[in-house]
Amino acid sequence: MVKLAEITKTCTMTNFIVPIDFSVDSLKGLEWALLFSRKLPVNIQMVYVLSHGSNLQPNEVEEEHKIAQNQFDKLMEEYTSHLGKDSKLKYIIKKGKVYREVVNQVNSFENAVLSSSTSGASGFEELFIGSNALKMMAATEQPVFTIRQGPVPTDIKKIVIPIKLDQETRQKTPIAGDVAKLFGAELHVITITSNKNKRDRERLETYGNQVVNYFKARDLKTVAKTLVGDSMPNVTCNYAEAVNADLITIMCGDIDKLNVFLGSYAQQMVNKANVPLLSITPTEKQVTSVFRAIGG
Repeated sequence: MVKLAEITKTCTMTNFIVPIDFSVDSLKGLEWALLFSRKLPVNIQMVYVLSHGSNLQPNEVEEEHKIAQNQFDKLMEEYTSHLGKDSKLKYIIKKGKVYREVVNQVNSFENAVLSSSTSGASGFEELFIGSNALKMMAATEQPVFTIRQGPVPTDIKKIVIPIKLDQETRQKTPIAGDVAKLFGAELHVITITSNKNKRDRERLETYGNQVVNYFKARDLKTVAKTLVGDSMPNVTCNYAEAVNADLITIMCGDIDKLNVFLGSYAQQMVNKANVPLLSITPTEKQVTSVFRAIGG
């Protein structure tokens, strides 16, 4: 039998990559990263991508680079004092396509996460409008935090974990547990069904119980709820708002990297959720044996 210690991977988050376009909205990703810096030592790297990449003339590149550097110097002066102990704040200026350069930066670090607002100036519109959010999530195996609107929470007290009818739905469990442990947060495991098929309902209940047992084995405060509704995104978002949640954790789904489709659960969550979202890309299909070892 697999031991609990063998499957509880530490999802360390030591590097936060934050896309910045110097708009007020884009700073939400930085504020979110700073929240984690006050709980554990992290390296935060702000990333700005020059507006027109290779289309800029040399003198234009130099001028925009200087402007960006001045803006970053101001941010460094303003936000360094908000860092937690032993955490660091840096920045990098890149040239190219916003989406590609940000993904490359995230993928260049181990134990990295992307922390980003979903709104901002033109570069951010390119990055997160339509299917580009899912392309971002599919292009990296690193966790992706997105903050859509409203003020950034000053603490993480409640985390919502929606459970779906697929094996990958449980892969978000370890990192959700890590965040809950870090902040002392309460985990809300919600199973959502509109399916009248008894076998599917039983399977969904099994998945939910496995996740709850995993959290309880880690001594994490857990609430379990069964909800009924035809729209999982709506039910998830409504529940999160009703309990004043500070974070929702989802799987991106089995995304075909060449065929990211609009209307998927992950896409709808990115567009609908007013609560910060943590999206995880599945890495493997077979997790049943893992959860069987902890009481599934």
